[in-house]
Amino acid sequence: MNNMTRTGNDQAPAKAPANGSAAASAAGAGATSEGALANRDLPAMTPPVDVIEDASGITLYADMPGVPRDKLSLKVEGDQLDIEGELTIPVPADIAVTYAEMNRTLYRRTFTLSKELDAEKIAAEFNNGVLTLRIPKAAHAQPRRISIQAS
Repeated sequence: MNNMTRTGNDQAPAKAPANGSAAASAAGAGATSEGALANRDLPAMTPPVDVIEDASGITLYADMPGVPRDKLSLKVEGDQLDIEGELTIPVPADIAVTYAEMNRTLYRRTFTLSKELDAEKIAAEFNNGVLTLRIPKAAHAQPRRISIQAS
């Protein structure tokens, strides 16, 4: 099952893990921070992301160093999850930058959500530049035990 794609600046689909897991099936977020995804046309860096699946859902870790919490935006619309963060590098007013390796000030990443995940119950945390999203599986996708009746 390959129901999750990720897109960055190039909008190319991602390769799913070989096992076709739900981790490859989706990612999502129910919380939206203050900022809107208004800088859609500006060039952006693609943050590295790790997706880990367990029996009850997936956990997504996105590395976004230099992004303050108030400049982070999460948005779910339809089956799309958008993550965007504006990088801020404090430079004292009396110092001029003569060389900088980071020429873009935005992180942006888009995921297509699977129907196996419950986008309404997403939990988001942001600590030390790492965004953690916990996305539980929907009830119909949860493993369940079936009891056997004696006849």
